[in-house]
Amino acid sequence: MGRSSLTLHEPYGKRILGYDNAHAAKPPRRLMKAVVIGILPQDRIRARALAIARGEHKPKPSEPKVWFTSMRSLAEVLSDDNRALLRVIRDAQPQSITMLADLTGRSPGNLSRTLKTMSNYGFVEMKRVARQVRPIAKATEFRIVA
Repeated sequence: MGRSSLTLHEPYGKRILGYDNAHAAKPPRRLMKAVVIGILPQDRIRARALAIARGEHKPKPSEPKVWFTSMRSLAEVLSDDNRALLRVIRDAQPQSITMLADLTGRSPGNLSRTLKTMSNYGFVEMKRVARQVRPIAKATEFRIVA
């Protein structure tokens, strides 16, 4: 007779406790590189973009890829709650916004607005699967250059 084991799973299948060889193993979590974020006034961001377009400036790989016009706007998008949300998305890999709402206790409408904003900055990918939208964390670590 084979061995059996006891496991505890979250409602959406993520194993919390125990070892179970009956389920397919998930691939190891890939470490994400920190996203470099820059802070400049709007006119300097625009001038930089134009210089790049004209070929006058070639950005180095270490330069910011995401820009904010102030620490306040950065803090609104990457608040403690929103960084925690990114980690939940990374760790739990919810299959829909509804599942993410169940995991976080936030309303689906609130999550949709937050995820759309973070998607605009490239921190989250919203992948349409059948009739649902699956959030995928693209960044959970950040380095700010002011």
